[in-house]
Amino acid sequence: MPTDFSLFLPLGFRHIADLRSADHILFVAALTAAYAPRDWVRIAWLVTAFTVGHSVSLALATLDIVRVPSRAVEIAIALTIIVTALVAIHDQHRQSAAPPAFANRYLAAGAFGLIHGLGFSNYLRALLGGEGDLVVPLIAFNVGLELGQLLIVTAVLVAGVAMERGLRWPRRDWVLVLSGATAGVGITMLITRMLDTGS
Repeated sequence: MPTDFSLFLPLGFRHIADLRSADHILFVAALTAAYAPRDWVRIAWLVTAFTVGHSVSLALATLDIVRVPSRAVEIAIALTIIVTALVAIHDQHRQSAAPPAFANRYLAAGAFGLIHGLGFSNYLRALLGGEGDLVVPLIAFNVGLELGQLLIVTAVLVAGVAMERGLRWPRRDWVLVLSGATAGVGITMLITRMLDTGS
């Protein structure tokens, strides 16, 4: 059991933080781009909502209770990136301060988390193969995901502070640039995944 945990925890961490499959990184970046370290309460609620969502669907799909075609999941993940980035851009055009903490924003983060959890499960099920005991690997993998997610959030916050204080960029400009770039990559991902009929 300890061996399974120590094996799957780093696999979860590396999966969410892997630059070669940056969809989850892009989503978390778009989700938290507009916030400064002083907004840690809002960030905590957003990340918690996303965590609850992806933990639920990761468990259900890994345990084979829910099945969704992987191509549909990958397309939906790209859509979550685009929508989240566009919302961040819209917020900056509406006001210069960080967006207000509306309850529906947390519900959206949770709903999008459900979609990302299905993506995580595709990778985890491929790793597990015919593994008999799914509970320990599932828990370990999910803990690894959370650690990777915290790393991404920290990196986005540090980058925002560096731009704002080091390069004297207004936070609004930083959010627009990061969110615009994220939306652009998300659109490219969406088109590629929609045209890919081999998966």
